[in-house]
Amino acid sequence: MAYQHGVRVLEQETSLSSPIEGTAGLQVVFGTAPINQADDPYAVTNVPVIAYTYKEAVSQLGFSYDFANYTLCQSIYASFMLHGVAPVIFINVLDPTKHIVTNDTATAEVVNLQATVEVTGILPDTVTVKSGSTTLALDTDYTLSFDDDGYLVITLLSSGAGASATSLTVDSTSIDPTAVEADDIIGGVDSTTGAETGMELVRAVYPKFGMTPGLLLAPGWSHLTDVAAVLAAKCEEINGYFTCECLIDIDSTSDGAVKYSDVLTVKNNSGISSPHVYALWPCVVAGSYQFWYSAIMGALIAYTDADNDDVPNLSPSNRLVGVTGTVLADGTEVMLDQVQGNVVNSYGVTTAINNNGWRTWGNNTAAYPTTTDPKDRWFCCRRFFSWWGNSFILTYAEKVDNPANLRLIESIVDSENIRGNAYVAQDKCAAAYIEFLEDENTATDIINGKLTFHQHLAPYVPAEDICNTLEFDTDALVSAINGGES
Repeated sequence: MAYQHGVRVLEQETSLSSPIEGTAGLQVVFGTAPINQADDPYAVTNVPVIAYTYKEAVSQLGFSYDFANYTLCQSIYASFMLHGVAPVIFINVLDPTKHIVTNDTATAEVVNLQATVEVTGILPDTVTVKSGSTTLALDTDYTLSFDDDGYLVITLLSSGAGASATSLTVDSTSIDPTAVEADDIIGGVDSTTGAETGMELVRAVYPKFGMTPGLLLAPGWSHLTDVAAVLAAKCEEINGYFTCECLIDIDSTSDGAVKYSDVLTVKNNSGISSPHVYALWPCVVAGSYQFWYSAIMGALIAYTDADNDDVPNLSPSNRLVGVTGTVLADGTEVMLDQVQGNVVNSYGVTTAINNNGWRTWGNNTAAYPTTTDPKDRWFCCRRFFSWWGNSFILTYAEKVDNPANLRLIESIVDSENIRGNAYVAQDKCAAAYIEFLEDENTATDIINGKLTFHQHLAPYVPAEDICNTLEFDTDALVSAINGGES
């Protein structure tokens, strides 16, 4: 180390802020990632991976700003860069043994012992580098890395055989995200091996991580009818008894809704009507980057929950969403005012409007207007019920097979009522109490080991319509003109 005398400073690269953590809105995101950049490209296909930081997500999945082809990167950016929330579970379906393309032989000029191959998606283990007729050896003659554009960078070692090379020829194979289809996202179960793929892996989240899914999403894919239908179906009976919600984009391509008045028709034709669905239209942009709305909304909802003691009782509507505009899938600008936004809301679809900043706009689930039951109409109420039910299961699973005696019943009733009273005191809900009713527990049920509890929940509905009646006060006007004399 050089001898130092005097005053000096050092600068360090800016670190990302630590994301806020919460699991009530745990996102489970299906899509594609540039896994050729990952630490192990062959270990993250149809495998749920969890990330608590941007760095962790990138090391496992890679990262690219090509959001159209690498759809998981939309949620990586939205969750860790825009909203700062964790954890997120990602399920990549791009298979580096199946979705691939052989590249033409490339020639790359060497500058300062480095050569860049301007081809994306290159799998490092498929690379062959030659200097003239000499085949160079990885880690002996050169090393590999990727630049910010996803291009392969070959760095020649000064002690290697290619140290004096002025150009290199490179053969390689790349992953091909365009080869991924909706069926890969939907997935299934192999009849021979039992291996699960795509959305079937929702089942694996709780056994693997001990967390229940809060939100399912597939930005870049959920606007497709078949994907949307399966995504909605996967929200119920996860592992046999858990429930969650999903975010589905209403198609805003040329085949879908290109103006706000088309949204209802496209929604109805897509069959999107589940109370577990939060439907969204159109796409959004943040600076120069375009997203399917579900990627941004998923991160916002997860952040809202985490910032609210990890309780999902707050509506995600009328919140600054961190975007700079709304667009169709092809990038055409969409500019809705509140009146038009309200029309979209009346279809059971959420949009975004610019009202002193871009804000989410919509409280209804996709079940509206067919369903007006507050439990299933209001998205925040639907999520509160799902979350409470999942929490009940997780809390009392350990009591299954205990003696069905009075002590067991009282312990559940007392514990739940204490919990409920705490949330009422925090203004998270208006009421939350549980009962064990004699008429719901027959002798036959009891001797068969069945205990039935009856719980009452009253989450607050959103104050969607605040009205103030203005009236002209003629008496006050006359009094003022007459100097206070009526």
